[in-house]
Amino acid sequence: MKCPFCGEDTTKVIDSRPSDDNTAIRRRRMCEVCNRRFTTYEKIEVFPLMVVKKDQTREAYSREKLKTGIVMACHKRPIPTDAVNRLVDDIETTIFNNYEKEVSSKVIGELVMEKLKTLDEVAYVRFASVYRSFTDLNNFAQELENMIQREKKQ
Repeated sequence: MKCPFCGEDTTKVIDSRPSDDNTAIRRRRMCEVCNRRFTTYEKIEVFPLMVVKKDQTREAYSREKLKTGIVMACHKRPIPTDAVNRLVDDIETTIFNNYEKEVSSKVIGELVMEKLKTLDEVAYVRFASVYRSFTDLNNFAQELENMIQREKKQ
């Protein structure tokens, strides 16, 4: 590691600890030439997960985009913010544990619907109506009927 002050590469680590958010290692270093101290952070290099959309275009996975869709479905519902964050975390964990480079938007949408169904049925129907592109009242009514039938079987 080169010293940012004098440019020499004879530095030593004098302290190492996890960063405040536990996503990196914080290292205090000291230059053995000019004796000045500086901090470096060591992070795992993660390659971005790509989302393959319906039209086969690809875009980088975005936690915020996922969360925004879920928050919109839960709008004005009695769902705590912590529950939404846990739901996003669960979906993200599933995605990152099962897909290395690419995941289809269909997989993400199905995961969201599966999780929303257990969290709040109204939020589930709201999300499904956008995700499945309900075009008329019959599509909406059919989804509600399916939910009622599943409920009766349980």
